[in-house]
Parts: sequence; C-alpha cells; structure tokens
Amino acid sequence: MSRRTDRLDEQFREEIGKLLQKGLKDPRVSSLASITRVTITEDLSYAKILVSVMGTDKEKRDTLVGLNNSAGFIRGVLGKALKIRKIPELNFVLDENLEHAMRIESILAELKQKGEL
Repeated sequence: MSRRTDRLDEQFREEIGKLLQKGLKDPRVSSLASITRVTITEDLSYAKILVSVMGTDKEKRDTLVGLNNSAGFIRGVLGKALKIRKIPELNFVLDENLEHAMRIESILAELKQKGEL
C-alpha cells in the first residue's frame, strides 16, 4: 500500500462519516451506521467501505442498499470535498467484526460468571 492510498482511505472514512452524521435523504440508511474502514485500490478504481450498523438484520440490509444506491451522490460529495480528479467506485459492505467481538465478550463474561474461566 502506498502512503497516498493510506491517506485517501482515512480521508474517505472521515468525509463519508460526516455525511452519515448529517444524515442522507435516503430513509433506509440507519442513523446508527458508522464507517469502520475504507480500502482503496492502488489505481483508485474501487473503494471498499466497511460499515458497522447497530440494529436488526433488516435495518442492516436496508442501510447497505441505501448506501449503495446513494454511492453516486456520495462520490460527488467526495469529489468536491477532496479535490481529487478520480473518485473510485464505492462498494459498501457490512462490517460484522464489532458484533463478533461483542458476542465473544458476552460468552467470556457468561463463562466467568459461571466460574468456568
């Protein structure tokens, strides 16, 4: 990874995070969504955006659909905010690492409470 793409990853994460805080007009996008990580390819063609959503499975699916449908609008906002010539195609993907970690934490707490740990 180059330093340029590392820097762009972070800038994209911040700018898209700001957009989510302000709220997109798409009602499917949950207000409990947050951007956890962005990975941009070296040639700036594609950006994989990991999104963490707190809520039901339906809310998570709806949020991803809403974000992917709003990708063109978000690309336009990023183009203006970052002033770079080429804005990659955006692909929003559900990041389940937080939920996985919370599940492990609850199992460990349960085992500790039972005295098995």
